[in-house]
Amino acid sequence: MPQADVLVIGSGIAGLSVAIKVAQRFPLRQCLIITKQESAESNTRYAQGGIAVVSDLTRDSFEDHITDTLNAGDGLCDPAVVEHVVHQAPARLQELIRMGADFDRDPSGDLLLGREGGHKANRIIHFQDITGLNISTALLEKVKSLPNIKLLSHHVAIDLIGEKEISEKSDNIKSCRGAFVLNLETNRIEKYLASITVLATGGIGQLYRTTTNPLIATGDGIAMAYRAGAHVSNMEFVQFHPTAFYDLHASPAFLISEAVRGQGAYLKNAAGERFMFQHHIDGELACRDVVSRAIASEILAHNEQFVFLDCTHISPDSLLNHFPNIYQKCLSKGIDIARDLIPVAPAAHYLCGGIDVDLRSKTTIENLYACGECSNTGLHGANRLASNSLLEATVFAHNCFEDIERSLDQMVTPSHDREQYAPFSSRFMNATWLQEKKTSLQTLMSSFAGIVRSTQGLEYAIAEIKALDQEITGADETFVLSAPWYELRNMITCANLVVEQSLERKENRGGFYNKNFALDHVAN
Repeated sequence: MPQADVLVIGSGIAGLSVAIKVAQRFPLRQCLIITKQESAESNTRYAQGGIAVVSDLTRDSFEDHITDTLNAGDGLCDPAVVEHVVHQAPARLQELIRMGADFDRDPSGDLLLGREGGHKANRIIHFQDITGLNISTALLEKVKSLPNIKLLSHHVAIDLIGEKEISEKSDNIKSCRGAFVLNLETNRIEKYLASITVLATGGIGQLYRTTTNPLIATGDGIAMAYRAGAHVSNMEFVQFHPTAFYDLHASPAFLISEAVRGQGAYLKNAAGERFMFQHHIDGELACRDVVSRAIASEILAHNEQFVFLDCTHISPDSLLNHFPNIYQKCLSKGIDIARDLIPVAPAAHYLCGGIDVDLRSKTTIENLYACGECSNTGLHGANRLASNSLLEATVFAHNCFEDIERSLDQMVTPSHDREQYAPFSSRFMNATWLQEKKTSLQTLMSSFAGIVRSTQGLEYAIAEIKALDQEITGADETFVLSAPWYELRNMITCANLVVEQSLERKENRGGFYNKNFALDHVAN
């Protein structure tokens, strides 16, 4: 039976960072990373923009970064968390550089600083327009160099293992001891036991018809933690990126980085008019929730499916130097961004809530940590400030490591019998049927739990989600050997949380907008 001192579920920046630091600090302890597809496939890989770090104290300050983050979060950030993360940023950046991550620099060797929506200063550290991929590649190389880390791809975590609470009416666990894992190579379910389990499973973008998230973003960690009894909150705050390339056939949608607007690109409607200053004083550099709602409004007003991003007034050399990946990707779709307008529309991008954790990344279940997008740290509040996500992941991964460091020496790797779970055939393994149900859920969420919501629409959605849940799970709790089935179950759990917590919120804040409350609160 697989055993480890630390089990990390997920191979993005958060999970890899925790594993690397634990392995380096405890060379005789075993770290196990499991990921359900290839090791390089994670939300981190798709992050284009960069990391927000105050590095030029003559033109910027920690106080300004804190203020910008609080303003973006629309009154719901935890100020102590924001202050901690912002002040930790320079140290965590230097760690990434030491691990091999590259960032763009000027001829004198100083870091190039970009600007994105919601920031009042240039403070975005980036590597061209593939910052996440660059970081992910560096961390994976570091993992390969450490003999006490084992990374298993094509392994799907399906539920947490733990000591149950003393209650016949509760399935909650009080202490986590690992996870049940479906090994896609052997087609068997096994118990993976560990002293400490870290969830770093990313977000929930696949709940929506159009998303910038990869196919793996099905809310697995959040759903597993919730079923185990962990606290989950702020799920109503789903951030939509304003500018994904409009292509009905692309999944995930290709992201046109916010840095392009930071470089000076304009948003224009079908009539060729700039419209953002009608919605916010900061124009194209307003926070993402404002820009997404503005684009949605323009799309509705002009009965179109998209608006346009105009880069044609920006130097072609500047576009090619700063955004080579975006330039080439658009060119492959027949758009020369130096001469042509880019069709864009909002897409589900980032979850600001998730599994509740404290400053040490500890959940409400003993020996269970969460970091990265699946966690709710208090940093983002109602709306994430651009390029604060990679920053949050690396800071809270470090906090997680520090807490593990204090306790791991006193812990013994749990042992158990060699029980395994044999294959079990069921109708839920029908791939076509599962895809149909997944598409139905995505359509439901996009229609009623998207950028603009209504109480009536949310009430309809919750009833449909509960009916779908009954159809998928029924009364049979036997393990099934179908990764898509487990993903769909997790998506339904997360969809239910998004809609239920949306119904509980009675005012508009940041990324949450219910048109029934339109006059109650003016964001930002």
